[in-house]
Amino acid sequence: MSDQPVESVLRAFEILCELNRRRVTSVKDLHAATGLPKATLVRLLKTLGQAGYVTNDRRQGGYQVTSNVKALSCGYHRDPLVVEAARPWSIEFTRKYQWPIAVATLEERTVAVRFSTIVDSPNSPFHGTINLRLDLLTRALGRAYLAFCPAVERDMLLDLLDMRDPGERQNALDMLGRIRKAGFSLRDAMIEPRSSNTIAMPVMSGEKVLATVGVTYFKSAYSIEQAVAKFRGPLQDLSQRIASGCRQLHADFDSL
Repeated sequence: MSDQPVESVLRAFEILCELNRRRVTSVKDLHAATGLPKATLVRLLKTLGQAGYVTNDRRQGGYQVTSNVKALSCGYHRDPLVVEAARPWSIEFTRKYQWPIAVATLEERTVAVRFSTIVDSPNSPFHGTINLRLDLLTRALGRAYLAFCPAVERDMLLDLLDMRDPGERQNALDMLGRIRKAGFSLRDAMIEPRSSNTIAMPVMSGEKVLATVGVTYFKSAYSIEQAVAKFRGPLQDLSQRIASGCRQLHADFDSL
């Protein structure tokens, strides 16, 4: 099977990108911008028109995109932006420190792992975690979300977790308060596998938690104190880089 791209598809997307930059564009303008032969442009514009993404408005003297192009981005939400922002920095972290990074986002009453560098790590305790759902009260990635999200959201999530007993709820709030004060969360010591642990932090946008990011290591490699000393600073830096990258991606996306 050939790995060569389909040139006509690449050209069609190039045309859509050019059309998106102007309200109305002529074949002459497209030829100047892309260098494609006018006959090729007309053929591809006709195809895009039949697909419903382009229209030829003769009254305005050129081609323009239709509202159907919005459907191309309807599945592009915050999670992919966070993952996209996290990908290069997480891979760099694992290449430097060898241990795997996981990035998780809220999903109903859990957080779900959306990206992992397990494949880049020679020391991973797990074979795979993508789409794994993790408890908010016992898992490090879940605790990091619950501890740092706004109080109103935290109360709502605790209600969803059926934390209505006053004593039980206060114990949970006390634990989350300690996490906020420390700036990071750890996995519940009773959660399997007991041979590993995770240190996690939130990725913040103002007061909102965009995602949580954590590094997992074998307990035989570091004590908790050693792991915190080694990973707390780099993990905090990783969180800030992801947040910055996400802001840039949002700005780029909004400018389209």
